[in-house]
Amino acid sequence: MGKKLTSRKEDYSKWYNELVVKADLAENSAVRGCMVIKPYGYAIWEKMQSELDKMFKATGHQNAYFPLFVPKSLFEAEEKNAEGFAKECAVVTHYRLKTDPEDASKLVVDPEAQLEEELVVRPTSEAIIWNTYKNWIQSYRDLPILINQWANVVRWEMRTRLFLRTAEFLWQEGHTAHATKEEALAETQLINGLYADFSENFMAIPVIQGIKSESERFAGAEETYCIEALMQDGKALQAGTSHFLGQNFAKAFDVKFATQSGGLEHVWASSWGVSTRLMGALIMTHSDDNGLVLPPNLAPIQVVIVPIYKGLEQLEAISKVAFQIKKELLAVGISVKFDDRDKFKPGYKFNDYELKGVPLRIAIGPRDLENNVVELARRDTLEKKSIPLTALTDHIKTTLDTIQKDLFNKALGYREEHITEVDNFEDFKSVLADKGGFISAHWDGTAETEETIKKKTKATIRCIPLNEVPSKGKCVYSGKPSSQRVLFAKAY
Repeated sequence: MGKKLTSRKEDYSKWYNELVVKADLAENSAVRGCMVIKPYGYAIWEKMQSELDKMFKATGHQNAYFPLFVPKSLFEAEEKNAEGFAKECAVVTHYRLKTDPEDASKLVVDPEAQLEEELVVRPTSEAIIWNTYKNWIQSYRDLPILINQWANVVRWEMRTRLFLRTAEFLWQEGHTAHATKEEALAETQLINGLYADFSENFMAIPVIQGIKSESERFAGAEETYCIEALMQDGKALQAGTSHFLGQNFAKAFDVKFATQSGGLEHVWASSWGVSTRLMGALIMTHSDDNGLVLPPNLAPIQVVIVPIYKGLEQLEAISKVAFQIKKELLAVGISVKFDDRDKFKPGYKFNDYELKGVPLRIAIGPRDLENNVVELARRDTLEKKSIPLTALTDHIKTTLDTIQKDLFNKALGYREEHITEVDNFEDFKSVLADKGGFISAHWDGTAETEETIKKKTKATIRCIPLNEVPSKGKCVYSGKPSSQRVLFAKAY
């Protein structure tokens, strides 16, 4: 089946692109910069969606849906937000096509069908949502509003890459309204913590929680909290963000509420989101040169059973045992597939499921039946063991839990080895070139220094870690006083 992938060491970018396509996750579409998420890839995304949705609802949030189109005047209302996204906006100017008078086989835009007001295809939904909230909020009794939506957005990226950066992508975006600054800030922090919990305990991806520098903040936010992950090539990936918006959008759309004491105040806000970019994080954190490696929590198929047989008689005998195994595994909530297709040989199937990252593979042949055992192979370690049928279900449950923990610990070990403290710019450049990963360094807090470092090295401040203990030092570039270290890295 031509499974062989380019090795990560040889060409990490090529390895990633090949893996996404060969593992049947996604492919490029006829629309430049947009992707088709294939059923196997979408099944993984659905598992992410399902778990996050439970977490949102458990913390009091409800799902809603808002329009894809934002009138340009609304989009312009919050200046920083509009300016921040302006270069990435797709804009609808007409609502009809007509037959080309000079060539009946072609369609052209009907000049008489120009919109009175141009519509922006949402790059994010703050504008349309806050215009709506204005109608929903009159009194403190209407607050808080805790809304999430699962949607698609469009950001007209020039350089695209499947899952990591596409012109259209899927995501969730939460938008909340509060009576006090403290409440809105607590919400922002709550969600960032929720994202970290999801990433670490469900996706087995260790993350660092922090806040962004002013230049890296979401356009229109007063503070942006984030979770940052480290990929196997030493580059960082922003896995999720949660924004404290202050009263910026409430003021832009004049959203006020009558307070309990009878006054009138602007509402406080937060917004937050994660996207199909998490698929890229998943692939690049755990996978290897043989293909995808999936944490059991996210695997559409957790266990696959492959029969090894000659003739129908052997297949029937194996199938009887396989269906019993499947029944027992399904009963304890483990997803399982019995692949009895006769068009493909066992070797092909082994390669295919290895490429697709199925955590556990069971192989059963005639000799296994005689001995009441099966061969169980782990995808993460490629280790194979002979397991008695009587102990199989319990062994699989334990092994799936072990794989989930092992993948997290492996990724955590890599990240910890790739956080390097430096105190001068020469070491900064050297570590970045030779080792990569996160560089912990003092920064003088100025946008000028941040921009100079970025221009000279392509490294950006990924975050100011929340758990970083303030310590006095000198800026790694300017030598000026600094109150704490921040994390720099090259990033996706």
